[in-house]
Amino acid sequence: MTGDNPTDTVPAGSSAGGGGRRVIEQRGLYFDELEEGVLYAHRPGRTVTETDNVLFTTLTMNTQALHLDAAWSAGQPFGQRLMNSMFTLATMVGQSVTQLTQGTIIAQLGLTDVSFPHPLYHGDTLYTETMITGKRLSASRPGQGIVTMEHTGRNQDGAEVARATRSCLMWTRAAHQDQPGAQGRMPV
Repeated sequence: MTGDNPTDTVPAGSSAGGGGRRVIEQRGLYFDELEEGVLYAHRPGRTVTETDNVLFTTLTMNTQALHLDAAWSAGQPFGQRLMNSMFTLATMVGQSVTQLTQGTIIAQLGLTDVSFPHPLYHGDTLYTETMITGKRLSASRPGQGIVTMEHTGRNQDGAEVARATRSCLMWTRAAHQDQPGAQGRMPV
């Protein structure tokens, strides 16, 4: 695999392609490529729907009427149903994956400082950005590092609807490419 960009060239004849042509496979960034203080804007946004809210809420057995009961919610302070905050959190983290961690993460270590300062409603569009706030090589796991990310979700009007600090264990490029079977396949 070669290159200093967020994609890897996969050798011809590999499972990702073949026929003698060059294949570019999308991936996230390695520990070495992530920069502290850089703001990564994840696009496209995600317009959230009533279906998203009802399915997520019922799949997770959350019977909160603020997510399910339009008539009852109309009489509450926001005047309508709110998107399930766990859906908002999951979508916000998910929007960062292709740009930052697809195939380059080893494990999510934790989420802290989670807040929802403004509601997200059906029909709103969620846009996420991530600031890398810290990174260090692991003292106990050679070739791996811990990255701290601050995710911020905003609606289409720029109102902040969610924020969370996330820590991940990430591969360095060299260590990951030295793993058995790493050549010619998507990093896991």
